[in-house]
Amino acid sequence: MIGPFLSIIVFLVFVFIAFVAFVGYKMVRPPRLIEEWTPKDLGFDYEDVTFETEDGLKLSGWWIDNGSDKTIIPLHGYTASRWYSLYMRPTIEFLLREGYNVLAFDFRAHGKSEGKYTTVGDRELLDVRAAVEWLKKTHPEKAGKIGLTGFSMGAMVTIRSLAEIEEVCCGVADSPPMDLDRTGARGLKYFANLPEWLYLFVKPFTKLFSGGKEIHPIEYADRVKKPLLLIAGEKDPLVKVEEVREFYERNGKINPNVELWITDAPHVRTLKLHPEEWKAKVGEFLRKWVG
Repeated sequence: MIGPFLSIIVFLVFVFIAFVAFVGYKMVRPPRLIEEWTPKDLGFDYEDVTFETEDGLKLSGWWIDNGSDKTIIPLHGYTASRWYSLYMRPTIEFLLREGYNVLAFDFRAHGKSEGKYTTVGDRELLDVRAAVEWLKKTHPEKAGKIGLTGFSMGAMVTIRSLAEIEEVCCGVADSPPMDLDRTGARGLKYFANLPEWLYLFVKPFTKLFSGGKEIHPIEYADRVKKPLLLIAGEKDPLVKVEEVREFYERNGKINPNVELWITDAPHVRTLKLHPEEWKAKVGEFLRKWVG
């Protein structure tokens, strides 16, 4: 009896490990969102561009020269791309109507960019650094001031960039995860309808496959000293308002130019639900700090 019982236990353990490994693999290999529209559909000429990260990946994007010396780089979230209609398309159009140049690109392992795995905020910092370096090298006259507008994962990278990339002058972080463990666990339920406790077992496999480090933006609350607008939604199932407020209060001790805007929206949906308020708030912030 002991032999068959142990065999069953071993088999079930094997199945469980195989399952969580598969989930971990799928989490760092997001589907690629590619659509047909381009900035031309918004009424703006553009250029398809590629630039290379310091770890050797070629990233794909659009350069939209709007005749300004100020450029905004919008940063999409996990599983999205520059084509994402929920917030990237309206953000790109808004920024162009405001008169800024726009450099929009796909993070590694998203859209048309190279890369097998996302690291959800770790090596994506290299992607932003590569975009900034490309802008400085190819269009130095357009890089007088460089701002960021990021959503979810892109908001995480926005916060990191303010601390680690000198050329970035300010940033908007919409729905930024502050603790990747908490958001990752909630994400299992949100994206895959799996129990949150499973993340404890999935997490080692996400790190194994992607090679990325854990990034918790709350740790940057004591480092960011540049203008930052945080946007948090009370109905967000992934990022709790209290977590964003903790960052805001900590950062406010060293950063007089951090702002917090709390809305009633779900994750990254303030722009969709309150487009005029979002544009007014973000527009005012960018005009103040980018010009």
